[in-house]
Order: sequence, then C-alpha cells, then structure tokens
Amino acid sequence: MTNQTTEDFGYEKVAAGEKVHRVGEVFSSVASEYDLMNDVMSFGVHRLWKRQAVHLCAIRKNFHVLDLAGGTGDIARLIQKQLGDDGRVTLCDINASMLTEGRVRFIDKGIIKNVDYVQGNAEILPFEDNSFDCMTIAFGLRNVTDKDAALRSMYSKLKYGSQLVILEFSKIVIPVLGKVYDEYSFKLIPMFGKAIANDEASYQYLVESIRMHPDQETLSSMMRNAGFEKVQHHNLSGGIVAIHRGYKI
Repeated sequence: MTNQTTEDFGYEKVAAGEKVHRVGEVFSSVASEYDLMNDVMSFGVHRLWKRQAVHLCAIRKNFHVLDLAGGTGDIARLIQKQLGDDGRVTLCDINASMLTEGRVRFIDKGIIKNVDYVQGNAEILPFEDNSFDCMTIAFGLRNVTDKDAALRSMYSKLKYGSQLVILEFSKIVIPVLGKVYDEYSFKLIPMFGKAIANDEASYQYLVESIRMHPDQETLSSMMRNAGFEKVQHHNLSGGIVAIHRGYKI
C-alpha cells in the first residue's frame, strides 16, 4: 500500500488533492462578503497593509504586473492606478467565484482597460516564462497546497531583474500582542463569519491556516530555495502580517 501525501487544511490533515477542493469551497462560499469581512476582521487596516505592499513594488507605467490569488481585485486596482496606457495588470485566481467578484468590481468602477482576468493555479502558472515586470500575492500563499512549487512557478514567470512581493499573515513578534490576537482570532473572527457571511466554518479554517503558515524566516528560506535573491521581509502591525520581497537576478 502506498502512502498518500497529506497537507494541512487548518489544523486538520487531509489528502493533498482534497485540500485544493476544500479551499475552493471556502472561497466560493465567502466570495460575495469577502471584502466586507476583511474590513471587519482588520478594522480596515488591511487596506493600509496592501497599499504598503504595492508601494514597495515600485511600479512603472509600462509594467506588466501579475496579481496572484487576486480574488476581488483590491490589490490589482491599486496597481492599475499606477499604470499608463502601455501597462497591464493580470488578475489571476484559482477560484472562479473570487475571479468573477474581482471582474464585477472592476467593471462597477468603470475600469475596463489594461486589465486581464485569468483563472490559474499558482503551482503551475499558465503564462510564458519571463513574462512579468512584477508579481504580487496577498493573503493567498498560505492557501496553496504546494508552496515550494508555487514559488518556483512564480520565479520562472518573472522577468530577470524583477521582484515578487508577498503580503501574508505571519508570526507575531510581540508576545503580549500575540495573546490578545489569539483571543480575538479564535473567539471573534468565526463569530463575525457566522453573522456576516453565514459561514462560521470557513473563517475558522482561515484563522487556523494563519497559524500553520511558515514564519518569516522559514518563508524567506523557501523563497531563496526557489531561486530568489536579495530576499528580505518587513513586519507590519507587530508581525500580524509581513511583506516578503525577492528578486529574480
């Protein structure tokens, strides 16, 4: 009998193939209330984190930028504002419901130029090698089944001299804050999920997935192993989130 590979789905161990399916169910369930829940859970601070991540991208007007796990498109919209007529942003997400929400939000804001929508898996990105001037992934890497494969795929699709910017929940570096954050996360976030999105279980998973995500140094090491150089990270809000950057040189 062969051993089947298992992966973390929050605190639960599931077959690797099952994780993809179950993560898909989570985001299909929460897609319509995703932005509202982000505002509620972070008291709006997620918008500042995302602006800082996009600022570090140092986007030029002619860049072609890939926003991975772009979901409802809030990062992609920040990027699009910095592009000129020759620039493009590609919003890519594995989940069709999230991608549809992102497209609807762009159209509702009258943004129809310089934007592409692609459904794709971060582990096997459906683009030519050396295609992008910059790449972002915000709050999506922790949901990827094979993070090492995804980082290698991201590396291959970047142009030489370009950077990957990862914004993700991380490990708190202030002990007192960590205790308060644990109480808030495990007791209140699932409650908010039930009240606002009518989905307590999905937000319980999201809280658990944060705790299972690699810490700052581990993720930096994974990026180097994928080929990235000049890797560095910046803690925000005491390490609740961190921005990781690495270059393809």
